[in-house]
Amino acid sequence: MSRKTNTVVIKIGSNVLTMEDGSPDLNRMSGLVDQMAFLLKKGLKVILVTSGAVAFGRKSLSLMPKTDAISKKQVWAAYGQIELIRQYKELFSNQGHPIAQLMVTKEDFRDRAHYLNMKNCLDGLLKNNVVPVINENDAVAITELMFTDNDELAGLVAAMVDADSLLLLTNVDGIYKGHPTDPSAELITHVGQKMPNLSQYISTHKSSFGRGGMLTKMTMAKKSANLGIEVLIANGKKDDVLIAYYNKTLKCTYFEPGKIKDNHKKWIAHSDNYSKGEVTINEGAKLALLSDKITSLLPVGISKIKGDFLKGDIIRIVDPSGIRLGLGKAEYNAITANEKIGLSGQKPLVHYDYLYISDLN
Repeated sequence: MSRKTNTVVIKIGSNVLTMEDGSPDLNRMSGLVDQMAFLLKKGLKVILVTSGAVAFGRKSLSLMPKTDAISKKQVWAAYGQIELIRQYKELFSNQGHPIAQLMVTKEDFRDRAHYLNMKNCLDGLLKNNVVPVINENDAVAITELMFTDNDELAGLVAAMVDADSLLLLTNVDGIYKGHPTDPSAELITHVGQKMPNLSQYISTHKSSFGRGGMLTKMTMAKKSANLGIEVLIANGKKDDVLIAYYNKTLKCTYFEPGKIKDNHKKWIAHSDNYSKGEVTINEGAKLALLSDKITSLLPVGISKIKGDFLKGDIIRIVDPSGIRLGLGKAEYNAITANEKIGLSGQKPLVHYDYLYISDLN
């Protein structure tokens, strides 16, 4: 953790903000806000992505017995969000910091214009020393288009604002080789860019309050690190966790950042849900795209095209075995692309500047 950090995105999970019986842990919230105020005093820019609305609503509002599961979550999210943001506003105000609330859905990130609009809003808040407090709008989000959990949202926000660091606060110290409750389980403290997949170590158990688990944290952490953002998974239940982060003494799983990608590539990296087509490439093109050389995707390296995409749409790129290699913005439509398959001397279907190749494969 040697790089200087200017902008940090802090994601606080539901299990951090609630006690075992599901009631809000106001003391923990207060302590974390005090620590975020400490970071702000040290000159860092802080963006908070917070869970907890449904848990706050569940504890504060009793519903009719016959209310269906989806309606329960929507009502608790809508009601609990008021309680959650009111608490944050009071705690931050006591420290002399104004906050702003942003409620988002995946649809808000669906195209470059929406993405830049939200980025401009966040940049404006940070420049005016206002702390953005972000949560998914669970009350209106369509199930198929919901974030996996707020870890995914936090990763997208970190990429959007070109954050230096992303902290994912949960109720364990990080990723273990074994179950976290096993005393013999070893904490993985450092994940390098070339380390193999860690999913073999991760339990798929999910908490009763959050949608996600450690597997989604690991996946998002690897993607964010690949984009040039350092990521730390740490225990938000521990006192002074953010002080330890600042002092670089934090017990956690640290994901080493790769080369910083420009903002266009960061947006494309998170655009898989909005892709309109798929391009299968041959082995020669695969080797070229995975090399360290600056390479665009040319028609000569394409063997098959799926989908009716238009110029400017996001398309998936897969190898001959169907394994996804990355994403890119199409320079022309599917009809033209099909006419050019296998031809040399043609304009790139995806220019390097708008091509994201994952290092996670």
